[in-house]
Amino acid sequence: MSTSGGTKAVVAALVANLGIAVSKFVAFLFTGSASMLAESIHSLADSGNQGLLLFGGRQAKRAADEEHPFGYGRSRYFYAFVVAVVLFTLGSLFALFEGYEKLRHDEGHGIEKPGVAIGVLVVAIVLESFSFRTAIVEANHVRRGEGWFAFIRHSKSPELPVILLEDFGALVGLVLALIGVVLTAITGDGVFDALGTMSIGVLLGIIAVILAVEMRSLLIGEGANPRERVQVERMLVDHPEIDALIHLKTLYIGPEELLVAAKVSMIASLSFNDVARVINEAEVSIRDAVPTARIIYIEPDVCRPDAAAGAESARP
Repeated sequence: MSTSGGTKAVVAALVANLGIAVSKFVAFLFTGSASMLAESIHSLADSGNQGLLLFGGRQAKRAADEEHPFGYGRSRYFYAFVVAVVLFTLGSLFALFEGYEKLRHDEGHGIEKPGVAIGVLVVAIVLESFSFRTAIVEANHVRRGEGWFAFIRHSKSPELPVILLEDFGALVGLVLALIGVVLTAITGDGVFDALGTMSIGVLLGIIAVILAVEMRSLLIGEGANPRERVQVERMLVDHPEIDALIHLKTLYIGPEELLVAAKVSMIASLSFNDVARVINEAEVSIRDAVPTARIIYIEPDVCRPDAAAGAESARP
């Protein structure tokens, strides 16, 4: 995925959420609605999350050094994981606590000036929809026909999946808050506002867990996807002077940086210079087929049946 698409979606979400957070908090001051307070904290947390994603993107651009010879690409994974934690602690837990407190102490009481809350929520839904639409458009450029769940599950770039889930959760949360406020305005019973707040907390918790699981997998280290692996294997075994692919290991060291390490058997009659030439040719063909393959190590070896079998059994 190109970094620019993810950055555009992050900036759009940041601008929308900052404006929405302020309007929701002002509405809370006028109405006393727990749902409005939970939603304002939700939008504020989302704004902080987007700031973290942008900061992680800047950190990832730092040049490689002696301490980090493969660069800082995984910074984007780390800050996306932090986003999941922030979303859970600031958003989910606060909403659950606020809803519980409202349910416990304010049962039977309505909210003041419900029209203000409803108006702000409707405007927020419109603004959030524009942010969500931007994320969808940018994701459509890179998801290659994958379903949305598959895209979120398999994407090596964290920004778009995070923004997609955040914006989706924000829209659903706004609808839940709107339902709670409307029912409270109709019945005069604050229990609906409290339940709406707690529903927002549950929703944010689910999204946070999904994000944390996916970002944890990327932090630990994921290999090339099946399509990329097949392409790399083909570029190696199709070379006329490579006898066999003994084993292949891949690892994403950053969203657009794939490490490829392969051990191959070559024609026995090749000279040292010929081996070097074959390796260079294979590297060029791999990079042409899989542009994210930035770092490639190819080791010539003798193909032994026991070693090949062990390599195959070690494949994930």
